[in-house]
Amino acid sequence: MENGSTKKKKWAFQGNPELNTASEITIRAVLAMLKTHLNQSDSRPVIPLGHGDPSSFSCFRTSPIAEDAIANALRSAKFTGYSPTVGVLPARRAVAEYLSQDLPNRISPDDVFLTVGCTQAIQTIITVLADSKANILLPKPGYPYYEAFAQSCHLEVRHFDLLPDKDWEVDLVAVEALADENTAAMVIINPGNPCGNVFTFQHLQKVAETARKLGILVIADEVYGHIAFGKNPFVPMGVFGSITPVITLGSISKRWIVPGWRLGWLIINDPNGVLKKHRIIECITQYLNISSDPPTFIQGAVPDILGKTKEDFFLKIINTIKEAANSCYEGIQDIPGVICPSEPEGSMFVMVKLDLSILENIKDDLDFCVKLAKEESIIILPGISVGLKNWLRLTFAIEPSSLEDGIKRIKAFCRRHSKKA
Repeated sequence: MENGSTKKKKWAFQGNPELNTASEITIRAVLAMLKTHLNQSDSRPVIPLGHGDPSSFSCFRTSPIAEDAIANALRSAKFTGYSPTVGVLPARRAVAEYLSQDLPNRISPDDVFLTVGCTQAIQTIITVLADSKANILLPKPGYPYYEAFAQSCHLEVRHFDLLPDKDWEVDLVAVEALADENTAAMVIINPGNPCGNVFTFQHLQKVAETARKLGILVIADEVYGHIAFGKNPFVPMGVFGSITPVITLGSISKRWIVPGWRLGWLIINDPNGVLKKHRIIECITQYLNISSDPPTFIQGAVPDILGKTKEDFFLKIINTIKEAANSCYEGIQDIPGVICPSEPEGSMFVMVKLDLSILENIKDDLDFCVKLAKEESIIILPGISVGLKNWLRLTFAIEPSSLEDGIKRIKAFCRRHSKKA
């Protein structure tokens, strides 16, 4: 008490500053910022070329079998309780059978950990590897959530380049130069987000051999698995699990066009038992013990979703995406100031480079995207968000008429901002 009053104690809490830095680099944060620059007086529809979520377009509706599986699981009243930490056994068994079709060694349900979408799978493995001295190698360009989670748990990040003039292959010379005795893992994303590339069997084998030489594991992000429509077929990294340990991350989000269902997985591809010896599998379970589970009724639907979806559904989706990719690639060829070094062959994206020397009043890729949103009501992700300044990431997995309209608007914008001859 001082002068009859209570002395106020200084508040002893504050928000974690690491979260601010980590959040700012996420795709969601950047796209939300761009939407604030839209011209509200523009009566034209907004064209969403920045986010890989085609589920709102009728041409990308999921399979009726998947919808029925969800309804049946919910009505059965068998999947309304808590899930086991690693996921319900029938769902894990179904994922193991689904993925084993493309692997030389069958994986067991014990190798399967179900997660809240692929995002939680990323968070899980990053947290597990976050030893005080460890570092991890990430691709540039890449998916920013790896870096965001690494920052939030103080895991050092080192970037290796993907090579645009070689169909975005991994610069393996750079990987060897970056790695040291504290390097835990390297990440590859195949089919590629944001590049739209699909790695060859031979290149993936070289990745595995390089990782084995360095004594590191490979984290294979295959959330766009099987969405390949070019010269290279999709090859899962788990094929090379006998060369180096592989942890595969995936989900039903993209192939079944249901990102909001939030059902993903983390898979152990390690026939030599290296990860178990080094407590990685134990730590994955320990982390999931203090984390959330995917909705139990979604897990209950997984066996029918994975086991009963007809091939014609997948073919229809792939053909739709392939046609959209071709239309996008052809449409941007004559846009001034935009260069596409590699035709997309997988996923739902393509990377294009800005030639700022022929554009007026455009400072960089972020400025381009802000002004494009304001003048043309188009949302595109600036390359800086995925690690490449003065590039852009476009998604072509939208309604064909909207994609055509979007390409026309980008062309009009670039011609309006191009320097006069």
